[in-house]
Amino acid sequence: MTPAARIAAAIAVLDEIRAGDAAERALTNWARRSRYAGSGDRAAVRDHVFDALRCRRSFGWLGGGEDGRALMLGALRAGGEDPSVMFTGEGHAPAPVTADEGGQSLDTAPEAVRLDTPDWLVPDLQASLAEDFAPVMEALRHRAPVFLRANLARATRDEAARALAEEGIETRPSPLAETALEVTTRARAVSGSAAYREGLVELQDAASQAVVEALPRGGRALDYCAGGGGKSLALAARGAEVFAHDADPGRMRDLPARAARAGVRIAQLQAVDRAAPFDLVLTDVPCSGSGSWRRAPEGKWRLTADMLERLEQTQAAILRRTAPLVAPGGVLAYATCSLLERENAAQIRRFTAEVGGWHLAQEHRFTPRDGGDGFYLAVLRHKP
Repeated sequence: MTPAARIAAAIAVLDEIRAGDAAERALTNWARRSRYAGSGDRAAVRDHVFDALRCRRSFGWLGGGEDGRALMLGALRAGGEDPSVMFTGEGHAPAPVTADEGGQSLDTAPEAVRLDTPDWLVPDLQASLAEDFAPVMEALRHRAPVFLRANLARATRDEAARALAEEGIETRPSPLAETALEVTTRARAVSGSAAYREGLVELQDAASQAVVEALPRGGRALDYCAGGGGKSLALAARGAEVFAHDADPGRMRDLPARAARAGVRIAQLQAVDRAAPFDLVLTDVPCSGSGSWRRAPEGKWRLTADMLERLEQTQAAILRRTAPLVAPGGVLAYATCSLLERENAAQIRRFTAEVGGWHLAQEHRFTPRDGGDGFYLAVLRHKP
């Protein structure tokens, strides 16, 4: 595919997303329809689509609209390129730019447009981030680094880095976590590498790794909202006897294979009360995902005030549900990948005020300015 044809494909995918399709599904459907597209083409189209989703408001402002065509016009202008070079109408290129597709300069755009932030969330984000509001929202407009977790059950971080380097994948240590490696070259080759297949590394954000490292080692640990099991695997690699649970067990379907590759054992539970008490209960609760909008940018635009309110209710319910599962003297850990205080510290203040027997032992906040995703962690100690 030519560069112009890739842009035309991205326009088609973006229009499907605008019509309500999920980004991953729209990309998969396009790839199935486009058997001629090679791996490089698929990667390029994917990058175009996700860049446009991260910068939907600013690209739309520059492109003069909200559809896929306007977003790609805006993307080219944002990069200092003349869209008429790609929009020629020749072959598989998009149709030429018309006189009414001039767009507007970002110099005249409101701050929320320049920072690609939904208007309704600006007050909450400003209150939560204070002076970090603008730099954090700017960081969320760009692609996230690719981080790996060195699996301590198989190798040290240095050993994992050397194994990757032998396959031409360069990394550097991240200061966020003792297990974290940032991939600096050939990130897309990681999943096919021997180091990955042999369980030396797992894909995991550095701040997510830092959350696990802040928790007590060993003991009986319940990952109550396990999802795909990334934190379960990290806990197990640090010596814990791990039990994984999720309200949707289907989310854990790949966990047995991942655990086998990592060389750890993880028991999946649905009836968690029968296995209680636990020394550690980790609740990585459903949230707005605002700290990970670089990786999942469509969530920024799909989130509504009603959805956020329902998420907060779910978060509070999970805290109350899991507190009785913790052994006397044990730890209840509350984590989100959110930047919003209403999902973070406000939930903990409310919980400790309403439910006796708990005190806040540690609190950690991470934003993209630290290098990884945005995360929040509260470590609550159960008073014996």
